[in-house]
Amino acid sequence: MNFNELTNFITGWMASLENNSIEPSSEHFAFDTPLVGCASGADSLFPFFKKDIGPNFYWLPEEAFSFAFPEDGANAEELRVVAWILPQTEHTRRAHRRAKTMPSIEWSRVRKYGEMANVALHKAVVAKLQQEGIQACAPSQLSGWARHTSEKYGFASSWSERHAAYACGLGTFGLSDGLITSVGKAVRVGSVIVRAAFQPTPRPYTQHNEWCLYYAKGKCRACMERCPAGAISEAGHDKEKCKRYIRTVTSVHVEQEQLGFPVNSCGLCQAKVPCEYRNPTKSLKKSSESPKV
Repeated sequence: MNFNELTNFITGWMASLENNSIEPSSEHFAFDTPLVGCASGADSLFPFFKKDIGPNFYWLPEEAFSFAFPEDGANAEELRVVAWILPQTEHTRRAHRRAKTMPSIEWSRVRKYGEMANVALHKAVVAKLQQEGIQACAPSQLSGWARHTSEKYGFASSWSERHAAYACGLGTFGLSDGLITSVGKAVRVGSVIVRAAFQPTPRPYTQHNEWCLYYAKGKCRACMERCPAGAISEAGHDKEKCKRYIRTVTSVHVEQEQLGFPVNSCGLCQAKVPCEYRNPTKSLKKSSESPKV
């Protein structure tokens, strides 16, 4: 299996409504067509992430791989990180643009059932690769994956899907910490580590925040205005405020008014913003995709 074949498998798997529905028995997809990218396990970004985020807990690709295959480790040069972007559909984004202080029910459904689809995709990709005789693991699904506290950034974990996607050339970070991709910031993300010689995807950027209008052009702040918790400022994203609002306000709303059980749903900073469904630093021709609110 080569990288193109793996990409086709991922897009084909997500093209099935059985795998990718907004809720059980729904006729609506949870996500649009995925984007897929690849980075070498020896990419210098990975040691930088470890040092910057948490040298005592953050995994290098070879460390995560060795956790999955303790008796058959690999060096970084043998490994590839493959990441994917799952874009929210226009159906979900349209509903979410109208939301103000609470998430739309469509967004909450995707946060629950769409993320279940994302987890299932991780497992399907690993199973497919192993079926092809290729060793693979999904770091975020390993039993050793855990949440940690970064001295520099607060909430963190053993492996970041967004940072993996950044290394794979799929997007850069914004003022709200979200990953802005070529199909926008309203996305979910996943990744696997593969022992294969796939060609890495070129990164079309050099700065970690290059596709954010605020950092690139000194304007915008739309995500600040959309955040009901006041968790986004020119200083960046306050994770504590964000978590507190989600756990004590929106999650309760989802349980009492929407789905009947709590879900950590919000994402208001990802809709009705210039980076909702595109890279806003690129010129955009008028189209039917322009947000209507």
